[in-house]
Amino acid sequence: MQAHQSVNIRRISQNRAEQVGYYRFLENGRVTTSELVRSLADACEQQVNGKHILAISDSSEINLQAHVGRIKSEGLGVVGNNRDIGFFIHPTLGVDAENGFPLGIGDVQSWRREPGHANKHERGYPTLPIEEKESYKWLKAATTSSRYFERGGARLVTHIGDRESDMYEEWASVPDAFNHLLLRVKQDRRLWGQSSSLYAYLAAQPCAGTYAFQVQADLRHERKAREAWMMVRFARVEIQRPDQLPAQDYPERVRLWAVEAQEVSAPTGQKPIHWRLMTTHEVNTLEQALQMIEWYRWRWRIEQLFATLKTAGLDLEATQLESIDAIERLCILGLSVALRL
Repeated sequence: MQAHQSVNIRRISQNRAEQVGYYRFLENGRVTTSELVRSLADACEQQVNGKHILAISDSSEINLQAHVGRIKSEGLGVVGNNRDIGFFIHPTLGVDAENGFPLGIGDVQSWRREPGHANKHERGYPTLPIEEKESYKWLKAATTSSRYFERGGARLVTHIGDRESDMYEEWASVPDAFNHLLLRVKQDRRLWGQSSSLYAYLAAQPCAGTYAFQVQADLRHERKAREAWMMVRFARVEIQRPDQLPAQDYPERVRLWAVEAQEVSAPTGQKPIHWRLMTTHEVNTLEQALQMIEWYRWRWRIEQLFATLKTAGLDLEATQLESIDAIERLCILGLSVALRL
């Protein structure tokens, strides 16, 4: 697959016998996705000794709607729009904190949503325990991948996630002496002992310094290439437990450090870049704040992984396999190839 930069079985097979062998392997029910994931994690484990690892997690959907009528109906699920068939993956990419180099994949979760499943309102989503929510994937990813990183001799792990991962349950459950968190803020939280909420409190902090970076053009978001000047603020904060979480299960507050990077004087017609991050790492200097921003920027590595797995590389969603179980196994193998590419 790596040599051909493809997961197309016909393309990577040298002859008919080899092609049949691939199909039999992928269709074999005794080959489980958990075994394939464990193989990825074992390989990652060999690369992390003595390193500080950035464990970058994110979700992506594998959309197979183009193959309706050809894929067997058994086990089919739907993706984000609740119409197209497919499944979801949530890998954890281990990256060297010193230089951003991808080292391996420490965990992969995959799941399918049942067609016609109830929406969040119908399920009373806000009141459900975290273990019954799809968002539990973030805590599970941190717990599972950390086990492999620790076994491989990693020095430290910082789990990195986008806005979706900003949950009080994660802040209260994941961090310890070995595991840190660095997440992009999703909501304007209440602060312990403060009359203002998180956003206002951060905005009231003095500017600690500035930095510049080159913004790449993005036609999808009508974003033009430019040099952006960013103003940096930071502060130590204590976020309050949300009212819907039981006091017996979660502490009343969690101490964190918040970092804000905000674009100054964005060009007319361009939306200013504005990041708010929170972390369990201490941030008492501009240098430490800039380090958090740099580590979060490396979250893009997992977006590159997804692009390489799909349309920009291996084109997994164009597979001609007819079983969704086989495609799921092929996806795990494809992630390993995408990592190397």
